[in-house]
Amino acid sequence: MKYSLFAASVLASLGSASSVGRREVEQIEANAASSAVEVYKRATNQAPNGYAPGEVDCPSTRPSIRKADALSKSESDWLNTRRPKTVDPMRELLTRINIDGFDAGKYIDDNRDNTTNLPNIGIAFSGGGYRAMLNGAGALAAFDNRTPNATNSASQLGGLLQASTYIAGLSGGGWLVGSIYMNNFTSVQNIIDQNEDGDIWQLGNSILEGPKEGGIQILNSAQYYSNLVDTVTDKADAAGGFDTSLTDYWARALSFQFVNASDGGPGYTWSSIQDDPDFKNADAPFPILIALERAPGQAVISLNSTNIEFNPFEMGSFDPTLYGFAPLKYIGSNFTNGEVPENQKCIRGFDNGGFVMGTSSSLFNQIILQFNDDSGAPDLIKSALKSILGSLGDNDNDIADYTPNPFQGYNNRTNPSADTNRLTLVDGGEDLQNIPLNPLIQPHRDVDVIFAIDSSADTVDPTDSAQNWPNGTSLVATYERTSNASIQNSTAFPYIPDQNTFVNLGLNNRPTFFGCDSGNLTGRGVSPLIVYLPNSPYVFLSNVSTFAKLSFNNSERDAMIQNGYDVATMGNNTRSGYEDWTTCVGCAIISRSLNRTNTDVPQACQQCFDKYCWNGTRAENTPAPYWPDMVFQEVNVKSGVGKFLPNVVGVAVAAAVSGLLMM
Repeated sequence: MKYSLFAASVLASLGSASSVGRREVEQIEANAASSAVEVYKRATNQAPNGYAPGEVDCPSTRPSIRKADALSKSESDWLNTRRPKTVDPMRELLTRINIDGFDAGKYIDDNRDNTTNLPNIGIAFSGGGYRAMLNGAGALAAFDNRTPNATNSASQLGGLLQASTYIAGLSGGGWLVGSIYMNNFTSVQNIIDQNEDGDIWQLGNSILEGPKEGGIQILNSAQYYSNLVDTVTDKADAAGGFDTSLTDYWARALSFQFVNASDGGPGYTWSSIQDDPDFKNADAPFPILIALERAPGQAVISLNSTNIEFNPFEMGSFDPTLYGFAPLKYIGSNFTNGEVPENQKCIRGFDNGGFVMGTSSSLFNQIILQFNDDSGAPDLIKSALKSILGSLGDNDNDIADYTPNPFQGYNNRTNPSADTNRLTLVDGGEDLQNIPLNPLIQPHRDVDVIFAIDSSADTVDPTDSAQNWPNGTSLVATYERTSNASIQNSTAFPYIPDQNTFVNLGLNNRPTFFGCDSGNLTGRGVSPLIVYLPNSPYVFLSNVSTFAKLSFNNSERDAMIQNGYDVATMGNNTRSGYEDWTTCVGCAIISRSLNRTNTDVPQACQQCFDKYCWNGTRAENTPAPYWPDMVFQEVNVKSGVGKFLPNVVGVAVAAAVSGLLMM
């Protein structure tokens, strides 16, 4: 009998295929299929006119810009429900990890009535195109208790996602976060189990070709191009004076790959997440995407640039430059000096989900100019589209245009765009803060620990080292920003060494904790402890080019995801020298909480901190060429066996079950 990989995994976890009958396996698969359907729901179509923003009646309380001196009431109310819901998953995770000398169950139970004592967890996914999206997907799957076999033993980290309060992404990491949430907090496992033409994450066709016909996608390449033009033209022609840019075309193209709706869901908005059951009921973490403010044609983005966040309720910034937030559902409305006038209607639909993801990744919008002869579209359509896009590029529209600017006339003293009707935003990583840490280190959010998944392409010289691996640049940038009194706005951050030290000490290819000593930080206040997880080759050379590689067959896709899973779990503790990894993750999670409750640090955790915390050592000399070795045996994607299979009790067991890996 032929079982699915899911059933095979279950059989392995039970010890023997002979101990489970055919009927039981069929029931397992039926339950899994039913769960998959439930998880694969979409967000909701809340825009009045598809991709084009349109007028609606304003709510009884007129939308207005609020000062960023606190969290919004909506976020605070949501947190009151979310924090208690993280307690049980956190308890299950920490008791399963079983920190020697520490009764995690009792500690959680003793503090569950005061959740401010308990750990507040955030997860951050860096930019880096499809590399970042897929590497990040592996980590997300490792942290998700819905991934089969991710909670079977102490060597697995399933449940960390359910125990988390915040999750942030930018650029390629934003595609991951956006796709999960625009599809109603679906799971990575569920997405990659849907492998029919037209399904999301079917990346065999480049974004320049459009999706294969099938399923919910019924357009051929010519119709795909026409759809991009038509929907963006609808926005440009809509009443209200909405400028369009390259990012609109990029956003519409992204939606076909990441939003499970026909035509990429042109009416699906980012603010609709607030009404999705999993988020509304606080059964999922709080998602945030990041962009930067930049004037068209501006060549250099400095660390003083305003960080703009998009969450389900608002867009805006805690930065002292802007220091304000607009209600996301109604951006596109005329906020005159901070409030929609009584004699005007409100606008809905401007915050298209693809447009928010595209804004955070606008560095890629030049790709949209590369529609080529291999796309399969008629020459007439390609010629017309290239003319449109080329004109936009020539006019410095390589930005995301948020006209009308909701912050015009607001905070005139420091707001750089206070005197203009045009707010222009770009890729959230252009200031080198390629991991979206800024929203998670804000004092109002009280985050204790951030799992920072870094898929950056910092190594660039092919003569000196392998390209497209991280070297800590993003952490350095955030450290430098929080050291700048003019922009840090009461944020604190751990001390971070230079990039040469990262490479010389090997911090660029293994996990490291930064900020273990909560009293030794930059800025003011208490920074979260940073668990740094840099992209490294475990089972696949996951350093694929950010711009040159735009398509992945399913074997390549799944191998990238498997590699990310192993980066996050050290191959479920099977990497030599890292057999204590999940225990030490547990120690990182509870570290700040132990400080708050004046609880002694367990000896097991002290050993973890001695091993994984950066101790201040520097090695600033020019490093030797960096050519990382594969940690485990490489997945053979040529034979099509790169199927992602979550580990049961380590990579070796997964290999025995699926033939995917050999130790």
